[in-house]
Amino acid sequence: MNICIIGTGYVGLVTGVCLSEVGHNVICIDNDENKLAKLKKNIVPIYEPGLEDLMRKNTQSGKLSFSSDIIEGVNLSDVIFVCVNTPPKPNGQADLTYVEGVAREIATCMTSYKVIVDKSTVPVKTGEKVAETIKRYNKNNIDFDVVSSPEFLREGSAVEDTIKSDRIVIGLDNKRAEKVMREIYEPFGAPIIITDIKSAELIKHASNAFLATKISFVNALSNICEHSGANVEEVALGMGFDKRIGKSFLNAGIGYGGSCFPKDVAAFIKIADELGYDFELLKTVEKINRTQIESFIKKIEETLWVVKDKTIGILGLAFKPNTDDMRNAPSVPIIQALQQEGAKIKAYDPQAVENANLLLDNVIYCDNPYDVAQDAEALVLVTEWDEFAKLDMEKIRQLMVHPILIDGRNLYDPEKMVENGFIYKSIGR
Repeated sequence: MNICIIGTGYVGLVTGVCLSEVGHNVICIDNDENKLAKLKKNIVPIYEPGLEDLMRKNTQSGKLSFSSDIIEGVNLSDVIFVCVNTPPKPNGQADLTYVEGVAREIATCMTSYKVIVDKSTVPVKTGEKVAETIKRYNKNNIDFDVVSSPEFLREGSAVEDTIKSDRIVIGLDNKRAEKVMREIYEPFGAPIIITDIKSAELIKHASNAFLATKISFVNALSNICEHSGANVEEVALGMGFDKRIGKSFLNAGIGYGGSCFPKDVAAFIKIADELGYDFELLKTVEKINRTQIESFIKKIEETLWVVKDKTIGILGLAFKPNTDDMRNAPSVPIIQALQQEGAKIKAYDPQAVENANLLLDNVIYCDNPYDVAQDAEALVLVTEWDEFAKLDMEKIRQLMVHPILIDGRNLYDPEKMVENGFIYKSIGR
């Protein structure tokens, strides 16, 4: 099938590449000429394992192409995926300016029946607004259907999450659109859930809000464990064997970040407010996530006693491993708080240094973890990259002024760290 992707951000690019990989003809549209120039040279502007190889393979086969011409994209395609950004407003509400703008452009240039798919994360009832906008600007009364098909990608495993999806949600209101969407998604072999459009829109926000709730719950639990002398990992393990609870998202740490959870939780709270419901539970989830970072900063300060003029090494900058994404990364407020106390910061991340440099000042970026440890009076682990689990801890200890390691992701075994001569602090243990 011929498919147009409008917006080559994280969701749009991964979606377009994976749709071409299963046999569809895909044209990706974006108005950022610098980004397009990179994409046309098979340069992926984000770090996502496996994405560049698939993109190169499918551009070379002719299944995947890139353009800035939305008229060309719309008229060459049967189905149009809207994958533009929906950034948060200051009050948490999703800004749908880009969605509305794309809907208008589609309406003015389409010449035959199209299925328009909202892939961006949008508030419930957005599908209605998209349909109204297209009708308003569709002067030739061309027939169309609007569909909601939210994405469930995890940064760092987005390609696999798409190719081997655990479910595909499609919200629509007629069999004609259903036939088209089933044809698109059938090659993925995943369970397909057909709902009405409003339910599909809510599924994404509900899913992310629930996962964020699990994270905040185990982080709140970690504080109980610290105060009582219990071990949060053992408590979480015992909980996770209960099939009603499950093991995933029960890892205590310094809270969630990234582009999805903070934005989607805030947006869902605002959606509920507008519908007349005070979603107090999610407001508490937000508060716990915020205070978890504050508690971690306090843990660093208490361990060092005096932070001023001390060199502190930061291991990991991205909000999670296997990505270069610095959006809502806990490393930013942690580093800024330490700098306000007068600390000197050295840092290393395998992929996120370039993006981190846009957000942070006066940080010395190192080429490897050992350079970070050199002459540091403490190391702070913020992102649990695999390579950090394999460090030569004896070498690390010898490079440091004082062998202090404060672990925000519970990556290391406390007993082994003490045996290796470290003053070691972690979360809820």
